Amino acid sequence: MDFIVQYNLTGLVIGLATFLIIGLFHPLVIKGEYHFGVRIWWVFLLMGLAAIAASVAVRHVVWSTLLAVWGASSLWSIGELFEQRRRVAKGWFPRNPRRRQ
Repeated sequence: MDFIVQYNLTGLVIGLATFLIIGLFHPLVIKGEYHFGVRIWWVFLLMGLAAIAASVAVRHVVWSTLLAVWGASSLWSIGELFEQRRRVAKGWFPRNPRRRQ
């Protein structure tokens, strides 16, 4: 971390990691809705609340920020799960034929 601070790369690291975290949640929402439906929303809620609580407890600015981004992305994903259900109903994404409706 000293290298990042010494060369003033903190913003770049946070921006890149934020991009990757958000990019990770996109397929998590799609696959989660496909396999489990919207009933896994509480997993995203718990993950989001835990990450936000951890971001408050962590003193290092980079890790605290990334935990907050993870928590916010988790909470945002709850709404995206329900949006994904609507996108599946419109036929934009495949429906899981083996899952009970």
